[in-house]
Amino acid sequence: MRTLPAELAAAVEGPVTTLAHCWRLTRKDGLVLGVTDHDEALEFDGTRFEAATGLTASEAEAALGLGATTGEVEGALSAASIEEADIAAGRFDGATIETFVVDWQNPQAHVRIDLSDLGEVRRGETAFTAELRSVAARLDAVHGRIYRRRCDAVLGDARCRFDLSEPPFTVECAVHSAGEGWLVTQTSLGAPPDRYGYGRLTMLDGEATGLSADVSSAVTATTDRVRIALSSPIVAAIAAGDRFRLVQGCDKLFSTCRERFGNHLNFRGFPHIPGTDASLQAAKSGDVHDGSPVVP
Repeated sequence: MRTLPAELAAAVEGPVTTLAHCWRLTRKDGLVLGVTDHDEALEFDGTRFEAATGLTASEAEAALGLGATTGEVEGALSAASIEEADIAAGRFDGATIETFVVDWQNPQAHVRIDLSDLGEVRRGETAFTAELRSVAARLDAVHGRIYRRRCDAVLGDARCRFDLSEPPFTVECAVHSAGEGWLVTQTSLGAPPDRYGYGRLTMLDGEATGLSADVSSAVTATTDRVRIALSSPIVAAIAAGDRFRLVQGCDKLFSTCRERFGNHLNFRGFPHIPGTDASLQAAKSGDVHDGSPVVP
């Protein structure tokens, strides 16, 4: 016999057969999608949950304690809900999914039974299967700091404190031509192209609007063009004339922080910490051991 959550059991007017599942998916870009396995759309909690999506819940696991658990949902690829192109482009990466049980006769009688992060998405020709990872999986993420010579902050974040909002640290450019994992611009960057290596590119126009990728390198292609290579391709069409935002990068070295950005007081690494080469080397005649920095 199916057991109802106490909150729902008190509100359900009909038998258990009037229950349906609803999923609310919130992408990192703020887009909210609601889908249900019921045959009609349902609306509650400020969200409309569309029907006819072919979405169904499959087997899920549960455990006591803080162990990470998983579940899956399966559904049809549909232009009205979830498109294959959006999945391939990474628009659903890191999305949050809320699972509800609802009495479809009285949608206000609902209860949220799970909160998950979207994990691996497997795509077929006409359908997809999405893994739902419990929030306990976030406990597996590495927290804290690592003692190393290079900075562990992200350029421009709250720990770095460097303002990237003004040119030439952030510039808007137009695409001249593009291919898989690269594009060319004729826009003047206002700084040597190599300074945009390790940076970030975000598309502002076209089918790839909102998609981003890390920059692996930027080099002068001709006298008036710069070729930008991406660490991973943007899986969406990029056309000539599409605008994009380009942000300078940092190789995390103390010398770069000091000389290029003048931000060495906020450096979040440990440039003077001895490495294993210094700690394991044998003392030699003529070496200086006065406690001075071993890394310039």
